[in-house]
Amino acid sequence: MGEEVAVGGDLEGSQAVSSHVVQPLLLASTSPQRRVTLDQLGIPYEVLAPTYVEEDPPKANAVRLVREHARGKARSVAAQAGDRPVLGVDTAVSLGGRIFGKPANATEAEHMLEELSGETHVVVSGLCLITPAWELVEHDSTRVTFRELTPREIAHHLTHGEWEGRAGGYAIQGRGAALVEEIEGDYLNVVGLPAALLVRILAERFPGAYGFG
Repeated sequence: MGEEVAVGGDLEGSQAVSSHVVQPLLLASTSPQRRVTLDQLGIPYEVLAPTYVEEDPPKANAVRLVREHARGKARSVAAQAGDRPVLGVDTAVSLGGRIFGKPANATEAEHMLEELSGETHVVVSGLCLITPAWELVEHDSTRVTFRELTPREIAHHLTHGEWEGRAGGYAIQGRGAALVEEIEGDYLNVVGLPAALLVRILAERFPGAYGFG
């Protein structure tokens, strides 16, 4: 369920937004994958790098962590947003209660892929949307099953450098697609933005304004 907090004004009244006024979202992220997904969905946006500093304890609760990070990113730029809705997103890879962040080097990426091999992990994303009237935090999860990977396959994957800056050491929209056997849920969530969740929220909160609802 979403967690919402009134920031100012009447919360119920804030849900009825004029459909002829379209403010671009202010994306609190420098992720190129998230920009590509917003472009794909036809959602207007502007980018402002968040000042929030993430900490990813390996044993933290993944859902709680990504929701906290998404809110922190959005809040860190909200004062500069004006009337624009602010979008903060954070994504993590989780397996067996452990969070797989971005590997520091190829050796760490190799260990991550070895652990993910033949297993089903969860990609969970927190999403925070802030307007001058309200703040909403929700999350979505996608289950991803890897094939049994041979040492040769893992080594080949690492040579392309795609593991760099990728949670879990892979990018499903790139060569990492060859590692995947099955996916259950929103594919774009694994890419880095829970698109189905975002579209639902925009349709409910801004009916017609962004082409949804």
